[in-house]
Amino acid sequence: MQQTEALLDRFLAGLAPLAPVAVWAHGSLAAGDYVEGRSDLDLVAVLPPPVGPRTVWRLAVLHARLRGEPLADGLHCTYLTPGTAAGAERRHLTWAHERLFRRTVTPVTRTELHTVGRVLHGAPPPNVLPPVPDGELAAYVVRDQRDYWRPHVDRAGLWTRDIWVDLGLVTFARATVTVREGRLISKREALELLPGLGAPEEVVADVRARRYGGAVAADEGWIRRRAESVRGYLGPAIDALVAGS
Repeated sequence: MQQTEALLDRFLAGLAPLAPVAVWAHGSLAAGDYVEGRSDLDLVAVLPPPVGPRTVWRLAVLHARLRGEPLADGLHCTYLTPGTAAGAERRHLTWAHERLFRRTVTPVTRTELHTVGRVLHGAPPPNVLPPVPDGELAAYVVRDQRDYWRPHVDRAGLWTRDIWVDLGLVTFARATVTVREGRLISKREALELLPGLGAPEEVVADVRARRYGGAVAADEGWIRRRAESVRGYLGPAIDALVAGS
């Protein structure tokens, strides 16, 4: 974790001149499932208003200066203000994938911040971020499975890539628990649950080895079989989850 903490320290020092109200971590770093060098650093910062052109320029410079640091390509941060924190549909300035753009702070992220959010600086999430209304979290994950993941299952070429296999399976397991039990689980918990949800065990083992260490097959025959297996599982599984929600 030394490289992670060093990067966070440099990021917070660079952000300090903008007088942030708060900086929080969510995702794996907050949930206790962080793997250095494999997990992203998912952050939310709350800045004093307004976030105008000069602030945007200063943030771009900050992230550009961090580019050479170890792990910096996985540092993602969304920027809110106290007056724009409410509403899961609002799009906020975000640095991710080495560029600035705007995206929402989803009900999943908002719930993570309220339940396991790690305070890196300033006020805790409940002091700034409104809670997620009852039913909004489950409704969101069902829409995500129906409108995003299910159509992508039919795009066969995507599923030869590790990232689609890993995220597709883990996101489905997490969505299933959220719909059934109203709570969020970590990626590690999702991998433990997947065989019981009917996921192909050899593929789950492949995902686990890639995330936590172990022998990983890379021959083209396996990659094609894996893609067919995942697609054959996820399509009906998502359909059943959506139909039963």
